[in-house]
Amino acid sequence: MYQALNESRSTFVPVRQLSYHVRQWGEPDGTRPPLVLVHGWMDVSASWQFMVDALSEPRWIVAPDWRGYGLTKSGQPPADNFWFPDYLADLDFLLDALAPGEAVDLVGHSMGGNVAMMYAGVRPERIRRLVNLEGFGMPETRPAQAPTRYAQWIDELKALHRGEMDLKPYDSVDGVARRLMKTNPRLSPDKAGWLARQWAAPDAQGRWTILGDTAHKVVNANLYQLPEALALYARITAPVLSVTASDDSLTQWWKGRFTIEQYRERLRHVPQLTEAQVGDAGHMLQHDQPEALARLIEDFLRN
Repeated sequence: MYQALNESRSTFVPVRQLSYHVRQWGEPDGTRPPLVLVHGWMDVSASWQFMVDALSEPRWIVAPDWRGYGLTKSGQPPADNFWFPDYLADLDFLLDALAPGEAVDLVGHSMGGNVAMMYAGVRPERIRRLVNLEGFGMPETRPAQAPTRYAQWIDELKALHRGEMDLKPYDSVDGVARRLMKTNPRLSPDKAGWLARQWAAPDAQGRWTILGDTAHKVVNANLYQLPEALALYARITAPVLSVTASDDSLTQWWKGRFTIEQYRERLRHVPQLTEAQVGDAGHMLQHDQPEALARLIEDFLRN
């Protein structure tokens, strides 16, 4: 099994009536801001371990489990759906607790990259440099889609409460590892075995369940507002590095409804932008090519 070179430690930070789990590597040294890593949908903070191990320069790194993921619970009573603005507020509260009044280096993957981009437009003064790893946002929507979207949201809430959206449990941790490798064929068995133990945990019956709240599967009631996103992009003052993988995730997911060309058109609204690509990598590029990604990020943060 994979052996972590740099062991993390867990802390819990009070954030908006939640106990937020934050994984940390290294210690504050007063000379560099913290490097904040935020994960994507149905992922956990431990997902960054391979990239952290590949970094050449020691520094203080913090990575939260978003609400309803990993060791951060969704609240009491548990949430039955999640609202995107909560991630922006959670991040702001976390930065106030961990790095008050300080501009940080922020790296976000997938959903976390989308959160990072939008947050950098809301609080531009809190970000020194920003790295967006395949945080594309969503396809553009039209107001006419609202009635159908609200109906879908309500229908999915009902399905959730009937137990019809529950996540599949696995008989063993090896089953979880096989699931990870099926989703990402580039993930090696040693890394899959290690990651499975972070991504899932045994329940009272000994079955392994994913550490992600089922309510995350419920569609967002609100439509994705592209003009709002572009207005936020335009307010970003930090240099931004946008990193994509050699595999075209958008074509795989959206079948032409949202393309990499459209994403790059959106990025034209970011004032200080650098683009890069990681070869031989899919969407989970921090798993596929952690060494190449670590070099890319360190070079960008060093400038």
